[in-house]
Amino acid sequence: MVSAQFTLLLLVSALFSGLVYRITSHRGDGDKFKTWKRPNFIIVLADDIGWGDLGVNRPERNPSPTPWLDLLAAEGKRFTDFHSPASTCSPSRAALLTGRHGLRNGVTHNFAVGSVGGLPLNETTFPELLHNAGYYTAMIGKWHLGHKGLYNPVHRGFDYYLGLPYSNDMGCTDHPGYDLPMCRSCKQGLKTDSQKHGGCYTGVALPLFENQTILEQPVDLWSLTERYTTAAVKILHSARERGRPFLLYVALAHMHVPLCPGNLSDTRDIYASALKEMDGLVGAIKSTSDATDKENTLIWFTGDNGPWEQKCQFAGSAGPFLGTWQTSRGGGSAKKTTWEGGHRVPTVVYWPGKVSANTTSGALLSGLDVFHTVLSLAGVDPPADRRYDGIDITDVLLRDSDTGHKSLLHPNSGAAAQYGDLQTVRVGHHKAFYITGAAEACGGGSGQQALHDPPLIFDLSEDEEESTPLDQQSEEYQAALEAVQKTREALLWDIATDNVSTADYTVKRTAAPCCQPRNPVCRCHGPS
Repeated sequence: MVSAQFTLLLLVSALFSGLVYRITSHRGDGDKFKTWKRPNFIIVLADDIGWGDLGVNRPERNPSPTPWLDLLAAEGKRFTDFHSPASTCSPSRAALLTGRHGLRNGVTHNFAVGSVGGLPLNETTFPELLHNAGYYTAMIGKWHLGHKGLYNPVHRGFDYYLGLPYSNDMGCTDHPGYDLPMCRSCKQGLKTDSQKHGGCYTGVALPLFENQTILEQPVDLWSLTERYTTAAVKILHSARERGRPFLLYVALAHMHVPLCPGNLSDTRDIYASALKEMDGLVGAIKSTSDATDKENTLIWFTGDNGPWEQKCQFAGSAGPFLGTWQTSRGGGSAKKTTWEGGHRVPTVVYWPGKVSANTTSGALLSGLDVFHTVLSLAGVDPPADRRYDGIDITDVLLRDSDTGHKSLLHPNSGAAAQYGDLQTVRVGHHKAFYITGAAEACGGGSGQQALHDPPLIFDLSEDEEESTPLDQQSEEYQAALEAVQKTREALLWDIATDNVSTADYTVKRTAAPCCQPRNPVCRCHGPS
């Protein structure tokens, strides 16, 4: 009797402390228990990366521009039908951190340099929940969810932050990188009265933050990768000394323009050089993690949206997801759009001994799923006073299940119609478009905005290029339409009855981050 009570006491203690997490394997091994300490998480989010940028997704490319990411896939699991929650920066990142689409969390489009708000303060991020559960949480890189006051990352769940408050093209620098158009330096930009020059911000210098302090303004983009790498390696090396599990969220500047590859050896392919540099940063993180706590650390690499094709030679590859129906009528079919090239992103998960090596999953998944999956693996419950769009994909990661979402809904976050409009509905392998057009392609054409009632429906299992919609008179179309309409109506009703948030998109010039307000470009810690 005493023994039984003692055993019960130990089990209860483990559950309350959260120091032990137990998962049952169902791979025909007699349902053996696998037990480990609370895992560490490294989430790497690439910016504007194309599905076809990874060598492992395009094996015909030789040599591969991403040997480290290819190794991550060879030693982990690669996903072929994984999607960013939105097709632009802020809404995609907000959804990843909250597990909720923009129509729930309030973030439907990008925040500006002078935004006074950010991700609504009543929204809860998974870093906050991990932090409250005893995790050390650190972020390196692009935030883009508000930089003023309580919107700063250190107030949204992170113990430490080093990075840019928004995209790396949202401010001038002394040595601009490669962009289209090529941008002026801060001093050159001040010769004009305009705050923008062909899409280049020239009025305020680009700042680098550490926690809530501006370290450098303008930042040197050419050395940023080295700074990020050094910070990540330091955090991983010191993880053991803290004696706590950790979350490291690395939101890369790559592959957003301007491109500033420090290892540039051939100016004929700037993008490939920048891609190799990004891959090297991931390699440094993997190598350091393997050397410190390999078996207890999950690394999850994915992207925030597809390539920015408007930037032509400085944009990535969407692979086979060309959106041919749209491009044949003018306009873009990648970033800002809900065509596959806009949100199908390269994704790899690596966890030695837990995630099966050299495996591929075709499950329909989303960046929305990071929230629930990380919390599940950490043994942390999300708030119960709201609804979510993501799912827990632990079975996909650890038990090789291919069961993902039955449907995905893609809101507009930068192209046609209103921000947040549900442009596209995916049910199984059928995808319906209610709105098309209005995203700029390389060369400047944007295509005419068009509403579709009934919607265009593509069969992605037969037409991954999205070139030819189904015949509206066919039985397949009618069956798919019924499923799409039910799914869309159910989601809209669910959102209408949910605890939703509203983001403050007010812009004020005085809200722009500035270390020296009397200096015309807010310059500090740099040459005068």
